[in-house]
Amino acid sequence: RALVSGGLELVWPLETVVIGTPYLRYVQCTSNVQRTQEYSNQARSHFMNQKLKTMRAVRKHSYGPSSVLTIEDVPLPSPDDDSLLVRVISASVNPLDWHFMTGTPYLVRLQGGLTKPKNPSLGVDFAGVVEEVGKNVTEFAVGDEVFGGANGAFAQYVKVSPKSIALKPKNISFDEAAAVPIAAFTALQALRDKGGLMAGQKVLVNGAAGGVGTMAVQIAKAFGAEVTGVCSARNVDMVSSIGADHVIDYTQDNFTKGSARYDLFVDNIGNHSLMASKRVLSAEGIYVLVGGPKARFLGPLIRLAKALAIFAPSKKKAAPLLATQNKADLEFIRSLLAEGKLKPVLDQTYTLAEAAAALDHLGGGHARGKILIAP
Repeated sequence: RALVSGGLELVWPLETVVIGTPYLRYVQCTSNVQRTQEYSNQARSHFMNQKLKTMRAVRKHSYGPSSVLTIEDVPLPSPDDDSLLVRVISASVNPLDWHFMTGTPYLVRLQGGLTKPKNPSLGVDFAGVVEEVGKNVTEFAVGDEVFGGANGAFAQYVKVSPKSIALKPKNISFDEAAAVPIAAFTALQALRDKGGLMAGQKVLVNGAAGGVGTMAVQIAKAFGAEVTGVCSARNVDMVSSIGADHVIDYTQDNFTKGSARYDLFVDNIGNHSLMASKRVLSAEGIYVLVGGPKARFLGPLIRLAKALAIFAPSKKKAAPLLATQNKADLEFIRSLLAEGKLKPVLDQTYTLAEAAAALDHLGGGHARGKILIAP
């Protein structure tokens, strides 16, 4: 008996079964010749159903602070013909997870359930290894390393659609891949779709040290922009290291009172008045609202309504953002990762049992890059 490839190897006279990473294989031995045959997906599925019927996962059965989270043994997801089963190696925490845990702003309850969560699972962003593939799925195979988004990512396994994942670039780790999806979707769509960013334009990123902010700085640079990042003193060097041309320490300088003007302002924080935010824009500049002060009822809608009213009389524009996951953008983001133009910034990694602490860390509002959970 010996450990191989991170799994357990059990040896009989005529056969060897390897259980573990990256996938199950069958080895038949005759004299001095070893022939290896990968199990069919059907045989692998049968084996897993016999040996592994449950998994550990984060669950929420009511809205509230992180104390509502529990770690439970739940049934292992079973992929249908059009989906896959992925073993989660790493997952990342997003403000979206915080909103669906707390049920605030109350607006999210229209989707998540009015009085209690419709779906007890939590987490979206992940990276892992494909364990099972539905018969209609052709673009992925067992053993592929992938990343993307799916409901219930704070778990040991997740069932996903092939439209929601992409192959993990070989030059990044699972942790780095897990840190990407929602933050990168948000940054890309804020810059390209809402801001119409073009090479040579000046971009201001408020909250440049957070998950979306670090992505926005790098993606804007990849588009050929001149980027100014706003962050605290402890993050100035980091924001500069990821490509920002200029970095403003908000504890020392108030950018709304300076003379610089920007073609695009990506605001992840919303900690300045809308009039002050409008003032830093060029004549036809665009203000993209990504984040804002916490509000219990309507969340960003109030600030958005005010922004539209304040910006209406001028050529300057205010644009709300509701980022969406889609395959085309995920593949574009993958290309940036593979080319080394996008390098995720990682904060702290927690275990699945420490998921509550991970959410509290995020809720504190001072994460440096992305917070991770390792199932």
